[in-house]
Amino acid sequence: MLAVPLAPARTAVTPTAYWSRLLPLLAALASLTRLPSFARPLWNPDEGFLAVQARLLAGGGQLYDTVVDRKPPLLPWLYQAAFALFGSGSLTPLRVLAVLAQLLTAALLASLARRRWGDRAGRTAGVLYLLVSVGLNPEDAQAATFEVFMLPWTAAALWCADRGRWGAAGAAVAAAFLTKQTGGAVLLPVAWLLHRRGGTRAGLPGLAAGFAVPVLGAALLTDPAGFLFWTVTGSATYATPTGSELHVLARALTNTAILAAACAGLLPPVVRALRTTRAGAAELWLWLGSSAVAVVLGCHFFGHYYLQLTPPLALLATAALHVLPRERHLAAVLTSACACALFVGWGLLAPRPELAHAQRLAAALAHRTAPADRVLVWGIHPETYWLAGRTPATRYLTAGLLTNYSGGRDGPQVGEEYAVAGTWPVFRREMTAHAPALVVDDSRGEPYAPDRLPTLRRLLAAGYEEVGRVDGAVLYARVPAGQRARLSPGPYAVRPPRPPAPSPGAAAPGRR
Repeated sequence: MLAVPLAPARTAVTPTAYWSRLLPLLAALASLTRLPSFARPLWNPDEGFLAVQARLLAGGGQLYDTVVDRKPPLLPWLYQAAFALFGSGSLTPLRVLAVLAQLLTAALLASLARRRWGDRAGRTAGVLYLLVSVGLNPEDAQAATFEVFMLPWTAAALWCADRGRWGAAGAAVAAAFLTKQTGGAVLLPVAWLLHRRGGTRAGLPGLAAGFAVPVLGAALLTDPAGFLFWTVTGSATYATPTGSELHVLARALTNTAILAAACAGLLPPVVRALRTTRAGAAELWLWLGSSAVAVVLGCHFFGHYYLQLTPPLALLATAALHVLPRERHLAAVLTSACACALFVGWGLLAPRPELAHAQRLAAALAHRTAPADRVLVWGIHPETYWLAGRTPATRYLTAGLLTNYSGGRDGPQVGEEYAVAGTWPVFRREMTAHAPALVVDDSRGEPYAPDRLPTLRRLLAAGYEEVGRVDGAVLYARVPAGQRARLSPGPYAVRPPRPPAPSPGAAAPGRR
């Protein structure tokens, strides 16, 4: 009897009217939640790394050759395109694109939820996602980096698979992977949908082709061997979990607790859904599970890794809320809104001492060098190059690739012998071909300091003298060849023998 009056209510709102009301709401919410991102010139070293890469690519650099990182190419290309259109002096265009990426993710989740559970569920999914999307340390949640631009592709993969568009789903999985490798985890729920709908024979070729063509195209547009090495095979040491177990465990627990606080409104209905799992939700649990594996992979547990969990969490909470009383639905949204307000306030008010240090260091570097000079910043803050407007003397923008001080570890396995294979010979050639006018030792007591690295120690002792200090960072200027014979003994002229190398099995901290 009730079905008769309820049916018109479900269909009374046309798709055009529905989206014309919902999209402005989601756009306003996406803008408000990411307002803190516009309050800083940059939020973390990944943004600085991408900005420097984009400048090098614009100057004729070749990705995975003269411009290297352990990441796929889509985001460096996006930064390069934004800089070409709007200039390279500000990340504001990338901040705007990050807002649009969050809006697109929310809209795709809303469309998935509406198709399954109705109009109200669509609104709920989009709103809940945006409310929890900033629920981490602001340097993780507000930065315009890999996860933010990966998530629309993961949502698009599920959206396409839900409609049986397998070629497009494969292409979306490929785009997620080409933004960040862990984006490929969404292939598991997509494959499950393909299997569940019994279209494996017809859909699998389209899914496989949709994935393979973009990935092979990206490899061919860069350097196939370099693409394979830097995105897959060359990261074994980075992904090693040994050597910093307690340090990493503390980070994992901290970031898990932070995200749990942000999801205080979502977790009760998700737990309820876990107790009363309904048919048809298996792909959402697979999405959450594969995303959790992606967070754990490599045992780094940085906060921004956890962003990958938020889309499936929002959908699972929506799936549970749509059958609960209205007051439970309202409580979940209000709780999430209150948590979101706290995280937005944190982003607006929290100090950023490392950014202030990088800015002071960049000002000193710019003062002591000419715009055409190449410089070497020996540290884990590549943003110094970008802030100073100076060109790196080497393709290795941080000390991490040359010393294994990477991945936020605090273990002892740091030194030249633990570097990415083949990096030090290239580094030595680059230092000979275009010796930096200024070397900045920004190690500040960390285990990758020059006095532990024979090559860098000899470089400084042979042709550089200390000319200043900034917040503990030491500046060395190149001495003209005619004056080097009179160079007075500096801190790297005579050094005690290096202590024995630590036993194998540890990885060390550094850039994310």
